[in-house]
Amino acid sequence: MSNLYSMSTSLVEYEGTTKKVPTMKSLNDVNKGNDVKNQPVEEMKAEPEKIDFSKVKIEPLFEEQVDFDTFSKSDFRAVKVKECVAVPKSKKLLQFTLDDGTGTDRTILSGIHAYYEPEELVGKTLIAITNLPPRKMMGIESCGMLLSAVNNLKDSEDEELHLLMVDDHIPAGAKLY
Repeated sequence: MSNLYSMSTSLVEYEGTTKKVPTMKSLNDVNKGNDVKNQPVEEMKAEPEKIDFSKVKIEPLFEEQVDFDTFSKSDFRAVKVKECVAVPKSKKLLQFTLDDGTGTDRTILSGIHAYYEPEELVGKTLIAITNLPPRKMMGIESCGMLLSAVNNLKDSEDEELHLLMVDDHIPAGAKLY
């Protein structure tokens, strides 16, 4: 009983030393003025961005075929970007610290700095090949490869690169088939 009494005494003392925070006031006619509540949901949805692919040049498909056994040896995994920094003394390389679902951070280097700033990739879910042999670049060991889509614009040598980013609901380490 004494513990209950001391706990309620402590709670009373705590309440006496804390400030009361006012609650939010009603917005009354604010929503009526901007008509948020009265718009049908269809009108509030954003239009998807329309992309003109007519100016894109796609490379021809490889004629050489890969047998299924060779393909199935590649381990494609969803990875979460924990950290991404520019590699010192390199204009192209970004160093990724990735969660691959194993509990151990994975480092992958990728020459995509011309297309992305490191800070915009933190928190994204990407696709990596995780069973390539390690390769040293600029003195840093890279353990895998991030997948991206590359194309040129018609009548131009300018290349576009887009990292393959997937839904953030996909957990780190999820295998792709």
